[in-house]
Amino acid sequence: MKRIVFLSLFVAISAAAFSQADTAATQRQAGAWTTTTNPALKASEFMFKNWSSSGNSQIDVTGTFFGNYKYKHPKYVWDNIVDLAYGYAWQDLDNSDSVGGLFETRRKSNDKIDLTSALSWNAYKGWGASFTANLKTQFGAGYVYDGIGAMADSTKKQVSGFFAPAYLTTALSFEHKKDNWSVSLSFLTGKTTFVCNKSLIDSGYTYGVIQKYPDDPLKYTYSYFGLGSYVKAQYLKKDIVKNLDLYARFELFYDYRKPGTMKWDDIANTDYRGYEYANNTLDQLTSKKWLARRAFESDLDFELKLDYRLSSHVAANFALNMKWDTDFSGWGDHLGHWQLYQMAGIQVFFKWQTPKS
Repeated sequence: MKRIVFLSLFVAISAAAFSQADTAATQRQAGAWTTTTNPALKASEFMFKNWSSSGNSQIDVTGTFFGNYKYKHPKYVWDNIVDLAYGYAWQDLDNSDSVGGLFETRRKSNDKIDLTSALSWNAYKGWGASFTANLKTQFGAGYVYDGIGAMADSTKKQVSGFFAPAYLTTALSFEHKKDNWSVSLSFLTGKTTFVCNKSLIDSGYTYGVIQKYPDDPLKYTYSYFGLGSYVKAQYLKKDIVKNLDLYARFELFYDYRKPGTMKWDDIANTDYRGYEYANNTLDQLTSKKWLARRAFESDLDFELKLDYRLSSHVAANFALNMKWDTDFSGWGDHLGHWQLYQMAGIQVFFKWQTPKS
């Protein structure tokens, strides 16, 4: 609840600041704000009963907030994006009324905090320099489950939480920017990973935060600073065809420091996630392809959103988010791990936009 209040205050204060800046800019005619704020409530429902193709009934409700606040000045552009989401799904995993009744299991379906601020200077024909700061984390705890219904709560295991992990990326970049898209390239990027939860570190969920005190269980490192190269491309287009909006984002980060930081002596009786080996032998480490993981320490993040406006306040939507990293558990083995999120549904949305169309 405190986090929701904090974010509400953040949005309110930001909106007031934007409004004051907008008034001042109008008075001096030096620049202008363009703001778009889209809060939305998305819902989807599936029902299966004696259906030959089978399936699990489900109801999903997700609240989202997307805001784009851009200040255009003759010499620079200040672009801010707030992308928030939180949702739950009620699922009938048992397909009967014997375990807790219909829709007996409730699980989180979406949880995202993504804040970006970028200051760009135009030098020549769309090319320029930019400074970008981006923060990614989540509102609540994330769990893995071994059971359904009442068994789900008794067997769940926490794997993530608020600021566990969180990623703060700051980059000084060369940038090519147009009205609907931009591409930036940085050879000097800092990416700080935070895991502010002792119990997750104890469980081995460090998300790449290297623990420097293996002999003292009371000491923990809660953050890791990576320095590397960063590529980001994003595209936001209204009405690519009539009533269809598209948003796409691609990010790639390569860490200069981590392959050099992870030495054979650092891992003694553990691999990079902290799990113990029965015997500390070279064969065991190489069988896990530990060297290959360390030699290619890259993070990839791809996101795609499609919104088809059915009316002024109702839209059908599709979202896809894929991540690849060596520092978290997911789908895949050896060189890295994939994580996949996909959603399709109907949303009721509202829009506050300036200037008024």
